[in-house]
Amino acid sequence: MHTSASCSKKLAPKWQAARESSLRERRGGDRRRAPGAGPKQRLAFTDRLLVTLVHLRLGLPHAALAELYSVDRSTVSGAIREVRPLLAACGFAVSDRPGLRLRPLEDLFAYADTEGVRLRIDSTEVQVRRPRSGRPGRKAFVSGKKRQNTIKTTTFSDDQGRTLFSGVLRPGRMHDQTAVRAEGIAEQFHRHPRVRAEVDEGSRGLVNEFPAQVSSPPKKPNDDAPLSEHHAWREQRRRQSSKRICVEHRHAEFKQWRPLQQFTGRREIYAETHLAIAGLVPDGSARRTTCRKPSTELVLARPTAC
Repeated sequence: MHTSASCSKKLAPKWQAARESSLRERRGGDRRRAPGAGPKQRLAFTDRLLVTLVHLRLGLPHAALAELYSVDRSTVSGAIREVRPLLAACGFAVSDRPGLRLRPLEDLFAYADTEGVRLRIDSTEVQVRRPRSGRPGRKAFVSGKKRQNTIKTTTFSDDQGRTLFSGVLRPGRMHDQTAVRAEGIAEQFHRHPRVRAEVDEGSRGLVNEFPAQVSSPPKKPNDDAPLSEHHAWREQRRRQSSKRICVEHRHAEFKQWRPLQQFTGRREIYAETHLAIAGLVPDGSARRTTCRKPSTELVLARPTAC
């Protein structure tokens, strides 16, 4: 687990500034004693960062981490609550661009437009806790695909499989095409007509609106279509899938982190948790300056006689 050097250098000052602001708000004014007075911190910032990273990676309970550091559980909970938003705000590292990190969706499309990057877009679902009975909007998180309470996220990667952005969170019941409208993805394609992207069948409406920019797997021919059309459809689908497999690998990389396998915390903090983890994973993948490009050509298993 590595954070980039630029982000790591900024975390400690930001944490100290947020802590001073919280203390000032609690006091209701400026401090009356010199810095350093009062109760000492049980955990230094480095330990707070390590506790947060271990919790995000392995999903260990706060009580177990408190035993390891010989502190109270509330100390660990407070440390994670303070450091997690700092990690979520770090953004996404970009290969060959030291110091550049993409944060909002607008930065992603501006970068893809400037650098000529062809995006790979795909969504994934993470199971979350079922809301209590009687609460409004209880059915909004029931996924029609998995038949579970889930939260969907959309991930953007380049052709080398490096994560450029991951977010656009929505309840599991919302369709991918609806999220494209609600989260402003379609608007970004209007603003950046040179951006190209590969999507799956769930975003076919995006293909219909932007046929020159977005491509998806071809439609399956009718059952009574000639056999040659079925063979051509399978080949086109295979080629398109091989271009999009890299973003599927990014989802698998995210789900190596325990909280994104099955999120058992409060749904209100899922967005912050996802951004914190998704921002850490690209720090390693951004170093993949030269990745092997998979071939889309068919290879015969054995020679054929003519």
